[in-house]
Amino acid sequence: MSALKKIAGRRLPVASAAVLSLSLALSAPASATPQSPSASPSATPPAGMSTIGGAQLGRPGTQVNLGDGAPVLPKDLTARSWIVADAESGEVLAAHNAHWRLPPASTLKMLFADTLLPKFPKTTEHKVDPADLAGMGEGSSLVGVKEGETYTVRDLWLGVFLRSGNDAVHVLSAMNDGVPQTVKDMQAHADELQALDTHVVSPDGYDAKKQVSSAYDLTLIARSGMQKKDFREYCSTVRTQFPGETVKKKGKKTRTSFEIQNTNRLLSGDSDVTPYRGIAGVKNGNTTHAGATFTGVAERDGRVLLVTVMNPEKKDHNEVYKETARLFDWGFGAAGKVTPVGELVAPKSARTNATPGASPSAPAAGKEESTEPVAVKKSGGSTGMGVALGIAGGLVVLLAAGVFLVHRRHPLPDLVRRRTRP
Repeated sequence: MSALKKIAGRRLPVASAAVLSLSLALSAPASATPQSPSASPSATPPAGMSTIGGAQLGRPGTQVNLGDGAPVLPKDLTARSWIVADAESGEVLAAHNAHWRLPPASTLKMLFADTLLPKFPKTTEHKVDPADLAGMGEGSSLVGVKEGETYTVRDLWLGVFLRSGNDAVHVLSAMNDGVPQTVKDMQAHADELQALDTHVVSPDGYDAKKQVSSAYDLTLIARSGMQKKDFREYCSTVRTQFPGETVKKKGKKTRTSFEIQNTNRLLSGDSDVTPYRGIAGVKNGNTTHAGATFTGVAERDGRVLLVTVMNPEKKDHNEVYKETARLFDWGFGAAGKVTPVGELVAPKSARTNATPGASPSAPAAGKEESTEPVAVKKSGGSTGMGVALGIAGGLVVLLAAGVFLVHRRHPLPDLVRRRTRP
C-alpha cells in the first residue's frame, strides 16, 4: 500500500506543539493586506505585504528556517517570487516575496477551472457561436476552437489545460453567462479561498490593467483545484486528440482531429528539460508583462509538494521550469528538516462553519470525491500514464475553545506515476 493510500481518509491527532499553529494562518483578518486588491503590480516587492498564512510570509526577500541537516536553497534562483509548500499539511517550507502581487498570466486559468469545473458535466455539448469567441486579446494562445462546431465540455477543458487556449476559455465563459459574470464568479471564489492578493480582470489571464495574483495565492488555488477529479485529469494529461473541423468527403460528413500536447514542460519535456519525476501538473503561463509563470505539483516517497515560480529574471529557454525543478529537489530534501515559514490557509467558510466539510471548496469528511486513478483518452491519445494526484478528502476544521484546529489533513489518493510510452 502506497504512502498516499495509507493517509487517504485517515484522521490525524492534533497537538498544538506538533503542528504549525493556525494562529499564524487563520488569525490574520482579511483586512491584513496593506495594498488594495486592485493595486497595480509594483516594480519592487513592497516592504509590507499580506500576512495571510503567517507574518513571515509578509516580509520581502527569501524566508526559510533551516534546521539541522537541511540543504541550502539553490543559489541560482532569479524569480521575482516563489513558494515551496507541502500539498497535504499546507506548511510553507520556504518562500521568496510570497505575497508580491504580480501579473499571473495563464496560471490564472487554475482559478478559472476551479471556479467553473463544477458547473458543467464533462459530457455537455456546446455549439460555438461567433459571439463566444469575441473579446480575446491580440496574440492570445489558442487551441483551435472553430465557429459552428460542437465540442464537449471535456474537449474545451483539455484545450484550456494543454494548450492554454483562450478560445476555449471564452467559450466556457459564454456558457457561464459571459465574461463579466465569469470574472465576478472567479473573484468571489478567490475571496472564499482567501486568495486575497488576487484581482481578476480577464478569465484567461491575458495581460490586463490591475490583474494580479501572487505565488501564495496561485499555490492556494492549485491546492483547491487538485481536490477535483476532473481538474487532476486535465492538468496531468500530456497529449490527446482535439476535435477539428467537419469536412465532407464523398457526400459524408467527417469530423477531423489533431493532436495537442501539454505546454507544461515538466510534464511533457522539451529539448532542454526532461519530465520531472513524479510531476502531476498543474499550469504554466507566459505574457509580455507577467513573464513566465508556473505552478507545479509533484510526489516523491509519499510526500507531495506544490511549487510556484513567477517571472525569473534570467530569460534562458524554459528557465521557469528549471528553477521550479531545483525548488522541488530542494523541497524534497528539506522536508522535515526545516521549520515552516507559514501555512496555506483554509477557505473562509471553513472558519465560519462548525459542520465538517461545509466548505464548498472541500468535500465532506468521509465522502472523498474519488480515489481511483485517472486516465485520459484511452484511445487516440496519451496521458503518458498521466497523474491521478489529488487532494480529494478536503480540509475539515473544528471550532474548539475559540480556535480552529486542523482535524484532518488534505488526504491524497494514489498517484499513478507518469511513464513514457514507447
